[in-house]
Amino acid sequence: MKSAVLGTGFAVAGVLWLLAAARLLPPAQWLVWPGPMHALTLEQLLFYFSMLPRLAMALLVGAMLGLAGGLMQAVLRNPLADPTTLGSASGAQLAIVAVTLYAPAVLSFAGVFPVALTGAGLTTGLVLVLGARRDFAPVTVTIAGMLAGLLASAIATAMTLAQGHYLLSLIMWNGGALTQMDWSGTQRMVVALALGLVLAAMLARPLLVLGLGGASAQGLGLRVAPLRAGVLLLAVALSALVSAEVGLVGFVGLAAPALIRALGVQGLRAQLLAAPVAGAMLLALVDSLLLLVDTLGGPALPAGALTGLIGGPLLIWLLSRLRTTVPPRSEGAAHPAARAHAPRRIISALAVALVLLTLAAVLLGRGPYGWGFVPPEFIVHFVPLRATAGLAALAAGALLASAGACLQRLSANPMAAPEVLGVTGGAALGYAIAVFVHDGAGPLTLGIGAGIGGAAALMLLAALALRHDMAPVRVLLSGLAIGAFASAVLGGIMASDDRRAWLIMGWMAGSAGQTTPAGAMGLAVLAVAVLALLLVCARWLDILPLGAAVARMLGVPVVAVQLGLIVLAGLATGAATLIVGPVSFVGLMAPHLARSLGLVQARHFVAGSWLIGAGLMTLAAFGARTASYPYDLPMGLFATLIGAPWLFVHLMRRTRG
Repeated sequence: MKSAVLGTGFAVAGVLWLLAAARLLPPAQWLVWPGPMHALTLEQLLFYFSMLPRLAMALLVGAMLGLAGGLMQAVLRNPLADPTTLGSASGAQLAIVAVTLYAPAVLSFAGVFPVALTGAGLTTGLVLVLGARRDFAPVTVTIAGMLAGLLASAIATAMTLAQGHYLLSLIMWNGGALTQMDWSGTQRMVVALALGLVLAAMLARPLLVLGLGGASAQGLGLRVAPLRAGVLLLAVALSALVSAEVGLVGFVGLAAPALIRALGVQGLRAQLLAAPVAGAMLLALVDSLLLLVDTLGGPALPAGALTGLIGGPLLIWLLSRLRTTVPPRSEGAAHPAARAHAPRRIISALAVALVLLTLAAVLLGRGPYGWGFVPPEFIVHFVPLRATAGLAALAAGALLASAGACLQRLSANPMAAPEVLGVTGGAALGYAIAVFVHDGAGPLTLGIGAGIGGAAALMLLAALALRHDMAPVRVLLSGLAIGAFASAVLGGIMASDDRRAWLIMGWMAGSAGQTTPAGAMGLAVLAVAVLALLLVCARWLDILPLGAAVARMLGVPVVAVQLGLIVLAGLATGAATLIVGPVSFVGLMAPHLARSLGLVQARHFVAGSWLIGAGLMTLAAFGARTASYPYDLPMGLFATLIGAPWLFVHLMRRTRG
């Protein structure tokens, strides 16, 4: 049974590859070497030095990722672990993008692999530090890893969009293209895979002892910490080498061990040796299908874009079947925040601070002669433009913060936000669909598409949570999986040669500079309307965190209220992403900052989040405008940079033992 399934997969992949190869070169010429290199035709060159090494690379990359995922899952006893869910791949991506853009000499001196290994190692190490504080609980570790990966990918995307001269090459690399021009890459990968398999076979027995538990393994004389560090270093090195060679290929390390377990392979050593075989089969199947589509005249998509489509649904499927084998405190909620004695004074202070910050952002900035206020003679020209952009940014931040506050109350989960529940990913996907379906779509059509996409992502998440009765942290992880699925689709669109992909790419940068006065005013009216609706629903927002049963006893129409709030949060997120793009953490940060100020009651919490979100996005827009004067940088980059330090500090506090 096991061999039949894997053999069938390899056979299908082989047939697809042969069909693609036959369209390039007649089969009669495949095994005929016509002579010296200069005598080869273009088709023969492509066959021998592109198609054949590409097939070999697909097999090798799949095998390495399958082995890396198997090692990570074994050492952490976590069936959700792989280089994607632990942030290793995104850390390597961020390191390579940053060095490519800002220190290219390092690549010439050290090469790509050390840079990728450093980035992957630092990100994975941070995730494991967070996970160790909760006894490496599978869901907690995976949430920390996917949040770290989301943050790293957001920063890398913003950096890429800010550097137009590197844009196309970096986007293709981010997509995980397996295209080859010679056999040099496959030779390096063969050596690395062989070494990895030997080391994995040597580590199988100690890992089997570790499976008894850390305390039991130490009682049997096993040095747990060095073993865990060594195994993870090997897995991260395999993942980093893949990232350095071909870019991001996600979720193969998650899918391959899951397939092996589903086929009934028993024994850790057998699973570690079978996972690379399954990974090679999966990636070869995916890449051969894409290659055939390309040769038939379809889009030339990278393999990494399609493997991401597998990862989101697979992660949700595994999550619903994951046994709760960790202490309840490992996946518990955060401690309640202290209530402020004078919440209205705090809200008033926030409102005054927002007005002052907005005035400073409009009147202050960089000019040809450095920093200063707008000269009186230029006020008529500059202030209306800056005020329009500032109003749009303020409204977008308020909408994201409102959506985050609504979602946190709705789910009773302080880590819920549009960015981590897949809402911004769904909104981005809705925006992309609107661009492709309605050629020349205007702001209203694009806004409706983004709003519907965000609401659809939330409804899918709600359906999953209700069906499987998921705990809040598992709902959060399901949202991250939905976001990963949406990102994979967007990655495939970005890597295509369709002209409409460039429209989406420009929107992803996030800028308020192109907003019209009517658009900014409309967004501001929507932000005020959303705030008013949430204040009207304040009583329900106070009751919903107590649970559906309690809410029904108190007369709350739970289903109708939940559905209405989901639609409201989705539409608010969709409208905000029109200005900000999908790269932002304001929806996560603002509600947390409001709660830390003691704004606990729903109406105070919502109002404070609204004001803080507006201020954070105003600050991000100001930084995007002034950091590289006279050019605007992506506003999402600054929102991410503002959120990055706070996010990790919060995770450290949340996971404190």
